[in-house]
Amino acid sequence: MDRLKKSTARHVDKGADEKAGRFGALVNGVGIVFAVGILASAGILVLEVVLRYLFNAPTIWAHETVIFLTATAFVFGGLYVASRNAHIRVVLIYDAFSPAAKRRADIGISLACAFSTAFFAWAAWKVVLRAVLTPSGALRFETSGSAWNPPFPGLLKVFLFVMLIAMSLQFLIFAWSFYRAKARDEEEEA
Repeated sequence: MDRLKKSTARHVDKGADEKAGRFGALVNGVGIVFAVGILASAGILVLEVVLRYLFNAPTIWAHETVIFLTATAFVFGGLYVASRNAHIRVVLIYDAFSPAAKRRADIGISLACAFSTAFFAWAAWKVVLRAVLTPSGALRFETSGSAWNPPFPGLLKVFLFVMLIAMSLQFLIFAWSFYRAKARDEEEEA
């Protein structure tokens, strides 16, 4: 009977992990914007199908807009998952740890994630420079090269760079929170 209750119980979204701090709560709140972007993408695709096949009047902007909206949602998803502390772990090993070892592992995992996302942000910066500046140094976003030719490729590269920096910050916040929790636990034990 308990199993049936669990499967029929309503899922309650707990939001950002408490150790993610205010930054994680902000990220969690902004997530709705990207969820609406996914819905808008679906609407745009339906509109394109209607215009193309019922009115023989296809658009030149629909496909690139949908790709841009879904790509930004996908990129934001990494930060969103990080703010919920729901990124992938090898729980087979992690679950065998003692609480103290889990805290140390959480600190190490958070620092490793912060370092790797910072490294990828540094690599993305080099790509961003080429995507937003001409060889002479003038500001000009890379465009798609299509008939519509929006600056979506350049914008997406900048967005990826910003999200990688934000992920680094989120992982540093986690590392600090796990460290502080460890220090509080040690004070309580003493």
